[in-house]
Amino acid sequence: MPRPVSALALIALTAVTVASAQTGPRFEVTSVKPILEQPSNSAAGVQITQRLARFSNVSLKDVVGFAFGMRMQQIVAPDWLGSVRFEIAGTLPENFKPADMPAMLQALLEDRFHMRAHREMREFAAYGLEVAPGGIKLPRTDEPTPGGGPFTVTANTSAGVTAIDLGNGATLAVGNNRFDARKVTMLQLAEVVARFVDRNVLDMTALTGRYDVMIELTPEDFRAAMLRSAVAGGATLPPQAFQLLESSSLSAIPDALKSMGLVLQSRRAPLDVVVIDSIDKVPTEN
Repeated sequence: MPRPVSALALIALTAVTVASAQTGPRFEVTSVKPILEQPSNSAAGVQITQRLARFSNVSLKDVVGFAFGMRMQQIVAPDWLGSVRFEIAGTLPENFKPADMPAMLQALLEDRFHMRAHREMREFAAYGLEVAPGGIKLPRTDEPTPGGGPFTVTANTSAGVTAIDLGNGATLAVGNNRFDARKVTMLQLAEVVARFVDRNVLDMTALTGRYDVMIELTPEDFRAAMLRSAVAGGATLPPQAFQLLESSSLSAIPDALKSMGLVLQSRRAPLDVVVIDSIDKVPTEN
């Protein structure tokens, strides 16, 4: 279940100003390999060490999201961009900084897939994540966490639970009808929630620090949330799945948040989007 990884890897990699891909830093060497057959139990995510960045089991739509700091709903692209998956590895330059990664990925997409894209503003229906009048009712976990060095955003699935390491002590476990987030910021929580509801979620809490958040749902509501995540990620679903979504309630996750002193308020918000004008399905050879 790689989809939640994309949103959370996005938090780690794109909370920065995106530089120009034409003049910014580049990978020294890249390897791009299509996944021709999806393994039954596959890991997905992003791993960055001092000299190597590896993107495992990602779609091109995921990579575009990393490169431009966009949620899936903010990417206007051909449908296939969310279904064809790749293994991508790049050797980092000696002076690499995490803030360089978006521009490096833009350059990779341009060089290997001949991508041409532009940005524009469009208005979206959104939710604002806000603190309820009674105040927040979540445990705050502010013990020091490591930072400044290589970081990892990876996911592994075992016994039906996907465990996601977000780096710097933050984690997310998805499975068994629950979402269990540890040491996450409100921005991270907003990004997570946005993957499982019907629109973007903006952090409007003004809260700092990290929190432990557990959302437990009925099996039916959890299944519907996972289907919404798949749709947001560009997956093609059978008609029966869409029928389930149409009959499911949208209130399960908002109701769970209310018990924690958080509310989702409907908003209209202008958001940046990236429009893919052209992109190749097959990358140039390694």
